[in-house]
Amino acid sequence: MIPFERIIAGIDLAAGGSDALRGADALIVLGEEILENWVEARNETPTAGKREGFRLLALHRQGAKGDPSFNACRETCRELVYHRNLIHGDPNSEKASKRLRMAGIVARHLCLFVQGKMEEGALGEFCCSSRPLHKEKSTEEVPKHA
Repeated sequence: MIPFERIIAGIDLAAGGSDALRGADALIVLGEEILENWVEARNETPTAGKREGFRLLALHRQGAKGDPSFNACRETCRELVYHRNLIHGDPNSEKASKRLRMAGIVARHLCLFVQGKMEEGALGEFCCSSRPLHKEKSTEEVPKHA
């Protein structure tokens, strides 16, 4: 398993680089590493296959089997692919650096979701709400003012 801190550092580096093509491809690879962590945590071997031309999407499909709440990050994976494709479609565009930064935000969101999902299995049952992570563990009642 690749430490999430290392993945986040890689995302920051790739999203802030001057070469949008290389950065976009690096973010896809980092997205794959994020999903590999999820699959490995389930004691499975990450697939080498592709779905719609991307291993990232195949890894998501594998990770969602048996855990429908993992589908909460399906569109995040697809959005990461979308930004990569925009950059590859017009790498010299003035928008390429903005698109790369946005892809970095999306990759970070994917990482935080998977990291949270590994801590709290119910994460994703209500969109990608992190409420279960922040819920007060104490069941004390709030005192009423006299």
